Amino acid sequence: MERRDFMRVAAAASVLPFLRYLPTEAHAASRDGVLVIVSGHTINSLDLHRQGTNRPSYEVTVNIYDRLVRFGLKTLADGTISYDSTKIEPQIAKSWEFSEDRKSITFKIDERAKFWDGTPVTAHDVKWSFDRAVSLGGFPTVQMKAGSMSDPKQFVVVDDMTFRIDTLIASKLTLPDLAVPIPFIINSKVAKQHATAKDPWATEYLHKTPAGSGPYKIARWDAGQQYVYERNDDYEVGTKPAIKRVIVREVPSASTRRALLERKDADLYTDVPPKDVKEFKEQGKIKVSGAPVDNCLHVLGLNVKYKPFDNKKVRQAIAYALPYKEILSSGAYGRGEVMFGAKETKPSTIKWPQPFPYDTNIEKAKKLLEEAGFKDGFETTLSYNLGMADWEEPTALLIQEALKKIGIKVKLDKIPGANWRTAALVEKRLPMHLENFGGWLNYPDYYFFWAYQYGHLFNSSNYKNEEMETLVEKTLHMEVNNPEYEKLIKQMIEIAFEDVPRIPLYQPYLDAAMQKNVDGYSSWFHRQLDCSTLTKS
Repeated sequence: MERRDFMRVAAAASVLPFLRYLPTEAHAASRDGVLVIVSGHTINSLDLHRQGTNRPSYEVTVNIYDRLVRFGLKTLADGTISYDSTKIEPQIAKSWEFSEDRKSITFKIDERAKFWDGTPVTAHDVKWSFDRAVSLGGFPTVQMKAGSMSDPKQFVVVDDMTFRIDTLIASKLTLPDLAVPIPFIINSKVAKQHATAKDPWATEYLHKTPAGSGPYKIARWDAGQQYVYERNDDYEVGTKPAIKRVIVREVPSASTRRALLERKDADLYTDVPPKDVKEFKEQGKIKVSGAPVDNCLHVLGLNVKYKPFDNKKVRQAIAYALPYKEILSSGAYGRGEVMFGAKETKPSTIKWPQPFPYDTNIEKAKKLLEEAGFKDGFETTLSYNLGMADWEEPTALLIQEALKKIGIKVKLDKIPGANWRTAALVEKRLPMHLENFGGWLNYPDYYFFWAYQYGHLFNSSNYKNEEMETLVEKTLHMEVNNPEYEKLIKQMIEIAFEDVPRIPLYQPYLDAAMQKNVDGYSSWFHRQLDCSTLTKS
């Protein structure tokens, strides 16, 4: 038996105990109005504002709660449906108006908006929800702050159906920041009934018992196993979902997820590894849909607090030594946008992300390393996230082999996915590491705010450059049509080219695979599945 055939048989065998588990739901894929999804990610809460809520849980928020506004959709050239960062549409708010100085936005609440218990959504609910988002701390509070929202005093109930946001400065980010998953609207009347003196924001209650108005409700959550969405048949502030019931199964093994889809025991498989995408496309039996993730890069991070990565020439040497084409073809199976080989060292556009002016040049890498005082190379450790092993493991092996050619001996350090965020992003203690970050708001300065400003969460390289700090502060809230904006952004990108604390490898795709009778999949910046657009014939 060939190894490939053996692996397929093993994967199929691993499906059997999965199918025996929860047999009542196991045949749901064959029933009308039910969609079975397999995912490798485990949610840990139904409340995105709660401290410690993980990224997979964002998907639940997207599907069960509404926001004031939402991003629209567009169809790409290949037919893929993607969110449109330039289009903001009504959701709970039926209209909005800026003040003349653009420091206030007044929203009119749609009278059709109702919570699941039938009570109307009011400006009081919006204020309570926004007060909560800026008060609980952690990532949600920081995300609100990016849109110039940080103080409950900024949120004003004008009347029951009119809500106003006041900001200290006019910012291009305020309105789009209302369309990300964080500022969702909670039924404050229900939440307050379960609040306590120790828990004024009802985090323990909402952790397991959502109180929303969205297109879906949570019908069931078996932690570590599955969760089930049930359509909100009274939904009126958007298109009512076509699928009545969505079952999301948590299946840790990628090979098992694939086998379930191929056996037609699942309808849709999210966040598909590039290798599977390539093979699905070649075989033609499974439909694949996906698009490059806006404002997102897979990078090699070099932590400047650890020698010799504090030396710019060392960082540049590594940038010239990397096997970009092999990483894209072997690590990503070609499923990524090229971010290397730019012909110019100064950017001519402010498109982001854009290719950096580095390509594989071993002789140039050796020369730079010698100029940096490391003619004979050095030893270091390259860390990667086992939770993203599908792309990070082959990439790490290729980098290890390539750096050996310029005298750098690399030891690989595999870190469990559960420990990665603390090691790489919170403690920032990994000298050299593979990392991924995508900015939710599609502006270059927003990406740089998170990934290049000192002390910010996704600046895993501990990078600090005073000019960069100033440029980010100047541009973050500046309107794109400001005559200064383009010049300042180009300066920012030029510094990133020169200093390379983060070496771009490629811009990744977000892919899903599905049965041919499933349509309506849309690709989103937050990389979570929006079930409301899905259909099944």
